[in-house]
Amino acid sequence: MVDVVDPVSARTAHAPAVQAAAKPRGQVPSWVITTGSLVVLLGAWEIFGRDINPVFGSYPSAIAEAFWQLARTGKLWVALSDSLRPFFLGYGLAILIGVPIGLITGRFRVVEAAIGLYITAGYAMPLVALVPLLVLWLGLGFAVKVAVVFLMSVFPICINTWLGVTAVPKTLIEVGKSFVAPDTVILRRIILPATLPYIMAGIRLAVGRAVVAMVIAEFFTSISGLGAIIITSANNFDTATMFVPIVILMVMAVGLNYLIGAVERLVAPWQAEIAGRDE
Repeated sequence: MVDVVDPVSARTAHAPAVQAAAKPRGQVPSWVITTGSLVVLLGAWEIFGRDINPVFGSYPSAIAEAFWQLARTGKLWVALSDSLRPFFLGYGLAILIGVPIGLITGRFRVVEAAIGLYITAGYAMPLVALVPLLVLWLGLGFAVKVAVVFLMSVFPICINTWLGVTAVPKTLIEVGKSFVAPDTVILRRIILPATLPYIMAGIRLAVGRAVVAMVIAEFFTSISGLGAIIITSANNFDTATMFVPIVILMVMAVGLNYLIGAVERLVAPWQAEIAGRDE
């Protein structure tokens, strides 16, 4: 006698097993991994850093103590304010100018042929060599620092936006043309949203260059801000105090990077859904 198996009953019996297999295993949250990595790094630095000559290096507890001394006297906050004003103005101008230039360069062949070469050359050129010339033009004050930050951060934004426009599928543009949409509408409604991930990537890359430019400007122009603390502490062989602005700049760059990532998730939420990255 042949046993008859009900297909519905079989599927019902196997359903829990299939669901259990489909569920991903418990993953460790990213913030736990990051916190653990940071704890290990700081712990190793604290242990081994105490054996280094204070002239050649320092360790986290000494840097924290130096931070408290600078913060208590108010010197740190004055220096931070002096550094952040040209940083945010130059970086903001780089975004406001770099994104439209990149969009226009990637969209129109004539513009790309006319200025694309200069954008590429500007990105590759060692802009630090132009600082003495900028000092002659703009002096040693606030304007030259803004110019240095702007020049070192605008080209990554331009190039990433430019490449993003060239990567937009041609079918999307043809859809806009089929509805007789003008070039300005196509640029604003089709190309700009499709290019947003590239734009945000360029803005992220520009953060690091802008931070470096801020310190370079303070080294080569009027010595002020966080750069002044670095130079003064290095001349006095006070390594712990010298590390304070360096750590602050690193934390600032990481914080801005996370902030830009949050803005990207807000303005381009579809990017996370189509990305192939494992969560």
